[in-house]
Amino acid sequence: MRISRIFSLTRLFALLAKEVVQMKRDRITFAMMLGVPLMQLVLFGFAINNDPKQLPAALVTTSQDHYTRAMVAALELTGYYRFDHIVDSAAEGEALIADGTVSFVVTIPSDFARRVTKGDHPQILIEADATDPAVASGAISTLGTVAAQALLREQGAEAQAAQKAAQQIEVVVHKRYNPEGITQYNIVPGLLGVILQMTMVMMTAMALTRETERGTMENLLALPATPVEIMLGKILPYLFVGGVQVVVVLIAARLLFDIPFVGSMRLLLTGIGIFVFALVLLGYTISTVARTQMQAMQLTFFYFLPSLLLSGFMFPFRGMPVWAQYIGETFPLTHFLRVVRAVMLKGADFQAVHRPMAALVLFAVIFMALALMRFRRTLD
Repeated sequence: MRISRIFSLTRLFALLAKEVVQMKRDRITFAMMLGVPLMQLVLFGFAINNDPKQLPAALVTTSQDHYTRAMVAALELTGYYRFDHIVDSAAEGEALIADGTVSFVVTIPSDFARRVTKGDHPQILIEADATDPAVASGAISTLGTVAAQALLREQGAEAQAAQKAAQQIEVVVHKRYNPEGITQYNIVPGLLGVILQMTMVMMTAMALTRETERGTMENLLALPATPVEIMLGKILPYLFVGGVQVVVVLIAARLLFDIPFVGSMRLLLTGIGIFVFALVLLGYTISTVARTQMQAMQLTFFYFLPSLLLSGFMFPFRGMPVWAQYIGETFPLTHFLRVVRAVMLKGADFQAVHRPMAALVLFAVIFMALALMRFRRTLD
């Protein structure tokens, strides 16, 4: 009798049955318990790569001699270079690396074969986009040896000493935009997007759910206001908060980390404004799905994880497999990172960043449409 008062299997099973029923009702929490571990396994196991291969490259050359072909083939065999663009002028290569289309521009001069034949110290120029030092380091480290061995094989002199090979060709490497390979130049501008995403989405997502939890949603819906007016009334204050965060991060980036800023402030602020507007609309959309603040936090976390891993902030975007890059393109953070790094570090103009800017505008339009559709459903 005393034991049953202290512990009862019947009462325990009843409590367990109650918890199972509650878990079934809270489908978002249950999905998070299963979805987050699976997502982490897939992303870290298959998508993340710190040594990116098959990086897009442009070849600037006007010659098609066998030495040039051997050099290009040798670079491709390293696995780091993928020559997607063959151009005739340095200006075309400059445009491709400026807008982020390619990671490398390889220039082989027109007199390359003649200088190889005469032993007149031939040179090739490789320009690397070093805004992300991790992308360029592996591809550059073996250049000298690869180039020398390619020439020796083409000349039928594989047995020659490595010292003679090094003297025969000179590989000139220009690390563009970040020649010293400073990691902060890549991380700090990206942190601007990450900080804005974490705060804007979460704060806005909790705005409407807070109204529901406190029981004031009925008062809000009773107001003589349209869904658009209610939505703007909810998100506009957070745009001001985002503006304050932008000012703080930009000042800290300049004063604490000495991050260079070589582009247009107006263009950067335009991109930031579109990005923040898209984020608060996404948060508002999440708030129309979640019923509690806890669910809103869970949904935002479920969005944050793949966004951080697949956007190119933590790991090189070009190093991920193609399917992971396609998924990464669906996150606004991916396109914002391209804008902020291009403007701050490369001095890019609107022509160079018009594609990621257009993508941010498209995200804002889609999130606004979803928010209004979901809000109308909550009125029923």
